[in-house]
Amino acid sequence: MNARHLLITLPAHPPVLARLQADPDLDITLYPEPVSTDHDGLADWPSGILRDQQILFCEGMPSKNFDELNRLQWVQSASVGYEQFIPLDLPARSIRLTNARGVLDTAMADWNIMMMIALTRDLRGMIRNQDRGIWDRDLRFHRELRGATVGFWGYGGIARETARLAKAMGVRVHVFTRSGPTSREQIHVIPGTGDPAGVFPDRVFRMPEKFDFLRSLDFLVLAIPQTPLSVGVVGEAELRALPRHAYLINPTRGPLVVESALLRALREGWIAGAALDAHFQYPMPPDHPLWRMPNVIMTPHISGDRTQHLMPRVWELFAGNLDRFRDGQPLLNEVLPADFGG
Repeated sequence: MNARHLLITLPAHPPVLARLQADPDLDITLYPEPVSTDHDGLADWPSGILRDQQILFCEGMPSKNFDELNRLQWVQSASVGYEQFIPLDLPARSIRLTNARGVLDTAMADWNIMMMIALTRDLRGMIRNQDRGIWDRDLRFHRELRGATVGFWGYGGIARETARLAKAMGVRVHVFTRSGPTSREQIHVIPGTGDPAGVFPDRVFRMPEKFDFLRSLDFLVLAIPQTPLSVGVVGEAELRALPRHAYLINPTRGPLVVESALLRALREGWIAGAALDAHFQYPMPPDHPLWRMPNVIMTPHISGDRTQHLMPRVWELFAGNLDRFRDGQPLLNEVLPADFGG
């Protein structure tokens, strides 16, 4: 039997790599360093290593000469987001795509809960007071999270793990989704985490109930991927529908929110504040007004990207999917053709 040609372009995780290299049915090319990059972060891979590759295991950003992979059958991305692959129209090329859903759920849920507590108790205000030597025991620093309502726009793995933690803290969970909290099959889940059966939500809202959902919240957590149909889903009407005491939490993708509407909402008090780990520019320029808004916590896209567990989880996910691919079984985390459009 001919060996399958596999190109790996992300840093090695030696235990799993050693298992793969010992497999005589795999012809593995390791190429973790790009030859060149441009301002879009795209890399050129040497043409000589692309021609025969059937499987690509990459960090998430496709190469500028991706088209030279003319025998490619499957891409395993180490990224959860897949908007970077949409312009490549993989379904039309009969190339399957799987992403890294699940591997970052715990880290990003930690960040979501941390931001909910920090906003509830105005941690940013306490740190400003500490820096200035101000003793201030204002009541806003004493509020607790229990009894609040968090709403998830989308109910994938990140939302489900955040919901599990929030329920343990006495927080009500509302969900806004097209299909309701279904059981998650063929999706990677870290054992003991999340809500695989979809039982945690106290209330589920469908598309016609969007504004009822928004009006019910103390926290809105965005938990959907960026696709052509999801860009700008939170605009002026959605932000005005939130209660004035509510907070926006965005750990996923900046363009889900209309930037101009968010700036107005924060300046004019339509909402109480925001925690943002996903942004409109990378890096955010130092003169951007969000940096200095007292009701905003900004972090530089660190909610899950480089946790110490990332590489082991991603490599084990890939190794498991590789076995499934060779056996003709369904792949975990497959991005279906319909997902490319929204």
